[in-house]
Amino acid sequence: MPKDMTRETEKDADTRKPVFRKPEAEDGSDIWNLVRACKPLDENSMYCNLIQADHFSDTCVVAELDGEIVGWISGHIIPGENAFFVWQVAVGEKARGLGLGKRMLKHLISRDGCEEVNLLKTTITKSNDASWGLFRSFARSIGGELTHEPHFEKEAHFDGQAATEHMLSITIPRKRSELRAVA
Repeated sequence: MPKDMTRETEKDADTRKPVFRKPEAEDGSDIWNLVRACKPLDENSMYCNLIQADHFSDTCVVAELDGEIVGWISGHIIPGENAFFVWQVAVGEKARGLGLGKRMLKHLISRDGCEEVNLLKTTITKSNDASWGLFRSFARSIGGELTHEPHFEKEAHFDGQAATEHMLSITIPRKRSELRAVA
């Protein structure tokens, strides 16, 4: 292979490496647009994403490729528990196939503020195959045990307007250094 082609391939590979960072208030509209483009995710208001980026930046992450936000996870530490709750995961079309969702999850639970977290939780409807796949893969990759049960129920919580959400829980091992190396 000619040298020029090898250099171009290496250059392309470098541009496909996402940068993970805490969101800033100025990212709110870009996050909102990303979520809107990732159907069938629930769309929150732009103000909600602005507040998440501003007030919950320590437990949220954006992923950038070439300066563009292509990934987002919002979450928080559940009050009174050593559990991290993942509210929403969005990966834009430009970044699909890079394992970005799993890498962002590892990045988040490796942050200094999550050293006491021993459980990751999220809610997922039975029909959301992409989310089930992501969290099963994440659990396997960290050696965590995955369990789930109905939590927010269609009739009791959503007046029949939305499908039952299952609370998925994944145990987080204590070997944080291994997670940092992979994220």
